[in-house]
Amino acid sequence: MANIKRVRKAVIPAAGWGTRFLPATKSMPKEMLPIVDTPTIQYIVEEAVNSGIEQICLITSHTKKAIEDHFDRTLELEALLEKGGKTEYLNQIKSIADMVEVVAVRQKEAKGLGHAVLCAKSFVGDEPFAVLLGDDVVYNDGTPCLKQLIDVYNEKGGSVLGVQTVPHENICKYGCVDGEKLGDRLYSVKDMIEKPKPEEAPTDVGVLGRYVITPEIFEKLETTKPGAGGEIQLTDALKALAKEQAMYAYDFVGRRYDVGDRLGFLEATVEYALRREDLSGQFKSYLKGLEL
Repeated sequence: MANIKRVRKAVIPAAGWGTRFLPATKSMPKEMLPIVDTPTIQYIVEEAVNSGIEQICLITSHTKKAIEDHFDRTLELEALLEKGGKTEYLNQIKSIADMVEVVAVRQKEAKGLGHAVLCAKSFVGDEPFAVLLGDDVVYNDGTPCLKQLIDVYNEKGGSVLGVQTVPHENICKYGCVDGEKLGDRLYSVKDMIEKPKPEEAPTDVGVLGRYVITPEIFEKLETTKPGAGGEIQLTDALKALAKEQAMYAYDFVGRRYDVGDRLGFLEATVEYALRREDLSGQFKSYLKGLEL
């Protein structure tokens, strides 16, 4: 389509307390909990970068400075590694700081996901942008999840929600999409419900932490009243936007992990370790030998 602006900015909300991982998150941001040896937030940023994103805005709070520091230079550590001849580690930490331009904006009050996204209004400006939630890590050895959504946006020109079909009893954990199936993986979005009771959900198509959104969403967020949980819900603003613009949902390809859940986090840790050439052999032997 003509006159479609390129998606080059992403927003990553990361201001929550992470209460499901207490006591670990009492003093450590949940986004810094490692899957094997890499913080969860880094997997999210790498997905964005591999999808063509050039600038990232982290929505943080006063307890999340460690996230900002992770994507900054650490000159003392670099000097120590260089002096010790640990070139592999040195290159690794340098690449983290150099992979993308990162800025941080603080969400001063916990008013919900919609409010967190609204905090990025000045950063986004009048461009389409991506939103990636840190509780969802998506593994894909082909096209990254976000890139799949951006490809749909480039073709259709409207906001795109990343979705998958979830077990019926779990739809209450997600935003639920109601619409018409347009193709093998593509839906038009006619309505959305935030965390519906299973018996009230029109479908089992759940929104799973990835979005490409047009900038008109900010007008909706500014007038959205608190909804589920007394918070400003992004779902409510998207629902209002869908009444004025074409909106789509794409059933993305990839193994999605809910790393905000303890079991999901353990699944991610085990499966990422098994994919590692330097770990998989010994780790498989260990798992096979377990007698619990």
